[in-house]
Amino acid sequence: MLTIQRLTTRSPQFQSELDRLLAFESGQDAAIERTVEDILIHVRHDGDAAVLEYTKRFDRLDVDTMAQLELPIASLHTALDKLPQIQRDALEAAAARVRAYHEHQVMQSWTYTEADGTVLGQQVTALDRVGLYVPGGKAAYPSSVLMNAIPAKVAGVDELIMVVPTPDGVQNELVLAAAAVAGVTRVFTIGGAQAVAALAYGTATIPQVDKIVGPGNAYVAAAKRRVFGTVGIDMVAGPSEILVICDGKTNPDWIAMDLFSQAEHDELAQSILLCPDAAFIDAVTASIHKLLPEMPRREVIEASLGDRGILIEVRDLDEAIAIANHIAPEHLELSVDQPEVWAARIKHAGAIFMGRTTCEALGDYCAGPNHVLPTSRTARFSSPLGVYDFQKRTSLIQVSEQGARTLGKIAATLAYGEGLQAHARSAEYRIITD
Repeated sequence: MLTIQRLTTRSPQFQSELDRLLAFESGQDAAIERTVEDILIHVRHDGDAAVLEYTKRFDRLDVDTMAQLELPIASLHTALDKLPQIQRDALEAAAARVRAYHEHQVMQSWTYTEADGTVLGQQVTALDRVGLYVPGGKAAYPSSVLMNAIPAKVAGVDELIMVVPTPDGVQNELVLAAAAVAGVTRVFTIGGAQAVAALAYGTATIPQVDKIVGPGNAYVAAAKRRVFGTVGIDMVAGPSEILVICDGKTNPDWIAMDLFSQAEHDELAQSILLCPDAAFIDAVTASIHKLLPEMPRREVIEASLGDRGILIEVRDLDEAIAIANHIAPEHLELSVDQPEVWAARIKHAGAIFMGRTTCEALGDYCAGPNHVLPTSRTARFSSPLGVYDFQKRTSLIQVSEQGARTLGKIAATLAYGEGLQAHARSAEYRIITD
């Protein structure tokens, strides 16, 4: 029978027990790292030939040329046209909401002019080309296509190169339809570390990108870590997380299912409930046992909740907020009265879901904000994926003659202090005298 770890903040050992349960080591497997290193080197040296070799080995696709692994853009629109109308409507509605939200994030260039005529500012430009990794096989997430591709298009990225493995040639029509809706430029049916390498280094067929985004397995994550610096990456995400703060007034079945919604992702996912009402925690526990047998992914949920799930009795909601800020969860549900009041006190969370009717699942698909969020407590210093991840900022500096007199003296003084005479002389040359 499933047993979920239950804690109370009144225990002297609470903090140490909590930190033990929160601890997650990605456990970068040495064998995976060696394999990925070999793949990256091979693709960097041999390009298309290496990609073809790995695609044959891992995806069982035996083709002669890379051209056979590129899908015509027309096939994406064909997939969209073939969708049942209810699926197409849902996909397009979700895309429209994601696009509308992210349009608010677009950064604009700006300048200002100082009294002496010196102009300073910031010029905002989009990345030229972005690579989007989309899982294939059993893990097919059209929602991730929308969440990764649409912000890039809103930012003004010209080319969006999607890679998606198709083991045994099996294509996911919903993923292809999502690519059509999101405006993907090119699609290659490749995956794994070899796809990351191709995007990072470029081959004769696949152009080098500026940034790689999108989720993947341990090999993909290891490859992204290794190519960072050659290209940008979005993040290396850990297992999914949800933290629910509830005052005990929500239907316990709702809370149980919200905990399931992340637990069903992965055995390593973490679901946590904070509540000041011990009787309500009992009710949620009863709901978990009642609802679990009907879940198709019961075994995954059971493993996740049994190993990493936590039910925490807190003294009050103030204490719950403090604990939530310590945990810095990927997803935070505030299932309480006046959630906006409590939300203002949250400093660290990937996304905050406010109110009893706002379940995390809505954010995964169609609310509008991005579902690519920081995990493993990285919300303490990082943010959701957004348009700003696909734009760059360049400083603008135009110093007037009068400004050169003032700034030249300041710069020269500091440069001499650092022992950099050429810097100082360069600034002094611009000190124009009457």
